[in-house]
Amino acid sequence: MQQIPEVLVRSYSVSPQRRQALYRRTLVVVILSQVFGGAGLAAGVTVGALLAQQMLGTAGLAGMPAALFTLGSAGAAFLVGRISQRRGRRTGLTAGFIAGGIGAAGVVLAAVMNNVVLLFIALLVYGAGTATNLQARYAGTDLAPPQRRATAVSLAMVSTTLGAVAGPNLVTPMGAVATALGIPALAGPFLLAAAAYTVAGLVLFVWLRPDPLLLATAISAQDRSEAAAAGDVAPASESHRNGRGVTVGTAVMVLTQVAMVAIMTMTPVHMQAHGHGLTDVGLVIGIHIGFMFLPSLVTGVLVDRIGRFPMAIAAGVTLLAAGIVAATAPAESMTQLMIALALLGLGWNFGLISGTALIVDATPLESRARTQGSVDVLIALAGASGGALSGMVVAGTSYAILSLAGGILSLLLVPVVIWSQRTARTVG
Repeated sequence: MQQIPEVLVRSYSVSPQRRQALYRRTLVVVILSQVFGGAGLAAGVTVGALLAQQMLGTAGLAGMPAALFTLGSAGAAFLVGRISQRRGRRTGLTAGFIAGGIGAAGVVLAAVMNNVVLLFIALLVYGAGTATNLQARYAGTDLAPPQRRATAVSLAMVSTTLGAVAGPNLVTPMGAVATALGIPALAGPFLLAAAAYTVAGLVLFVWLRPDPLLLATAISAQDRSEAAAAGDVAPASESHRNGRGVTVGTAVMVLTQVAMVAIMTMTPVHMQAHGHGLTDVGLVIGIHIGFMFLPSLVTGVLVDRIGRFPMAIAAGVTLLAAGIVAATAPAESMTQLMIALALLGLGWNFGLISGTALIVDATPLESRARTQGSVDVLIALAGASGGALSGMVVAGTSYAILSLAGGILSLLLVPVVIWSQRTARTVG
């Protein structure tokens, strides 16, 4: 791991005020990068399935883009986590966003050439932006007090709303820009993604100094040395509690990701099949993404105040409601589809923030980024599975069946939380 000069570490270690100022500055930089990162991820969510359907000529494989860029995000999450642990958040996150920008540009080129193989490769690389956008939420927690960790996550996530909501609603204008340039209209949003991800990476590269993870790790090591000298010893059951926290946090985020990606991926295809245009699709997905991130300010406070586990249960219940509303929505009803996708985003928001807080609580700084990267690999693989299977489920049954299945799957969060609480009481 890179080292921060001891003089700099000492200056922050002995001054809580200076550390707090750096924590706030770090959040501002992360927030700025997330605005652009949100715009980047919106392209694949909104038109990825439609572009694949157009190029492949079948709806049965329309879930492949979501599967590919979430699969790509799995590999990127692993690499970004490892790079961040060794070189710091600044290096890891910058590399991830730049890779995402390159992938988005590759999607545009594949559409121009009508090359499906290049499209699939580019979508894998594009997934690096999705992974990095999620991993950036951890950067805000490195210097956060324990009682403010979920709030720090929420501040990073809510800033994604601006770009993520604007992105889908720019589908039609970006399509016009693409057409004017001789590019297929559905590739237009990926032009925006290429620029947005690149700018997000540059923001972090220029301003995320000193690196929050490297500094927090150095301060923690210094505190441990002083505690060891004083004879302080951690409780024997701490490692067991930490392992349980990682397990539960991972389960919460994986289940919410599967349910959300499966329903979200096929909603644009379902809408187009029933006569809705790109503007309608952009509006519904924009609302969905808004509810994925905008409630974060309130969610973070709730997770910190009423607890990680109650909010994880709330995630499961909300996702079930989303599945029921989507399954019963008449195909022509924009209102009910908007409500369903809003609930879908909200349930995902509850699950991601509560699960992230559990992971941060359970991981020491010396292995935190590496563990977080590994957890996000599982989340991405879960999303890839949900995206790949969603098209097949809809082709074989219906959008309603898919929606109900996703909602019911999310209820598994309830027994996971109950198991964890019972285990905690037994160990305690």
